[in-house]
Amino acid sequence: MGAERHFLPRPSLNYRIEHNLTAVTKQENIESERKSMKRTSRLRFCLPTLLILAFLAAGLWAQTPDRFFDTAGAPAGQVRLVIFYPSLGTITDLVALKDNGLFPADKLEVIGVYHEKEKTNYQAAIRYAQNNNLTWLKFHRVSAELSPQSLFRKNACSPEFETIFKKSDGIIFFGGPDIPPAVYGQKTNLLTGIEDPYRHFFELSCIFHLLGGSQNAAFKGLLESRPDFPILGICLGSQSLNVGTGGTMIQDIWSEVYGKKFLEDVVELGQPDWHTNPHRRLHPENRALLSYMLHPIQLNGKGKFCIELGFKPDDQPYIMSAHHQMADKLGKGFRVAATSLDGKVTEAIEHERYPNVLGVQFHPEFSMLWTTEPKHKFTPHDRDMIAIKPFLESHAPSFEFHKKLWAWFLEKLQAGRSR
Repeated sequence: MGAERHFLPRPSLNYRIEHNLTAVTKQENIESERKSMKRTSRLRFCLPTLLILAFLAAGLWAQTPDRFFDTAGAPAGQVRLVIFYPSLGTITDLVALKDNGLFPADKLEVIGVYHEKEKTNYQAAIRYAQNNNLTWLKFHRVSAELSPQSLFRKNACSPEFETIFKKSDGIIFFGGPDIPPAVYGQKTNLLTGIEDPYRHFFELSCIFHLLGGSQNAAFKGLLESRPDFPILGICLGSQSLNVGTGGTMIQDIWSEVYGKKFLEDVVELGQPDWHTNPHRRLHPENRALLSYMLHPIQLNGKGKFCIELGFKPDDQPYIMSAHHQMADKLGKGFRVAATSLDGKVTEAIEHERYPNVLGVQFHPEFSMLWTTEPKHKFTPHDRDMIAIKPFLESHAPSFEFHKKLWAWFLEKLQAGRSR
């Protein structure tokens, strides 16, 4: 007989299933543990990085780049100038003024103030300042609500206006689009262009807080405590000084003052009465045509330009303008400081109570004023191009007028700092 064969008992089906499930479970546990270890390793690596990022974010939050006055004290040492509408164009104009020795921006502390609901992209100006190391320039963004009904009384922006005034030595309001006529109680002319209402609400309310106005006779302006505080309004800024204190506007000079309905008829008025160049609209394809207008103005012999800046009543300096509106009824406390040669258009206003508040219906800040290359024409019939700075220098006292205007304003800023 052959050798005896012995057989182990065959595992039951239930045992085999249980055994397989146990093996799978063990494998899953191993995989789970391995993944857990990886997650722990990644967490150990990421946690310091996350903590660093959180710390940096907290620092950035505490030092918000466009809320300067939250942590600023009163000016110490440097003169602090506030500018409204600190757009990229405004900043580059200030840099050009500095480069031409008319505005020592790097010796000032300049704070650009704006409302977050304005349409202008102020981030472009902030990036420009950072990229060009303009350490003298800071920004302050305001977010408090305003409405047309709340402009000329205490409102949500009042604390901001008070802080800006207390912590600065002077203010400039720059140019821009037409003011909504509803603000000064008029319907909107077909030729009026409303582009950025919130900017106007913000700046007009600030001006009212600074100077007071006929809209609210009981309101006491902030300048009552510092009557020599300097304020310069440029183009729209001048119009805003007027409307912010209760004045009104001629909404279109050519049609309302001169009775002209067609650009060809405006051309016939002559260059001193254009105020902006009609040829640029008639011939938009001709890029050499100056968009703005150089024209002479008539100075008030009893006004600031003659009494303080030293010009004679018969001096007729050329200025650069780009406006189709003008002050009509003057705001509370203002008088005319300069007009067009025919006396029909108000070109500058000054305050009677506050001696360093001035509005000019032209642009002494434009960077093109200092260009020496012949690039422009007044009309398509001009044979030769003109260069702006040589033009001003050859039409005395035009260039000197601009130099003295900036010197006067800077002198008032410095005087305010020393008091």
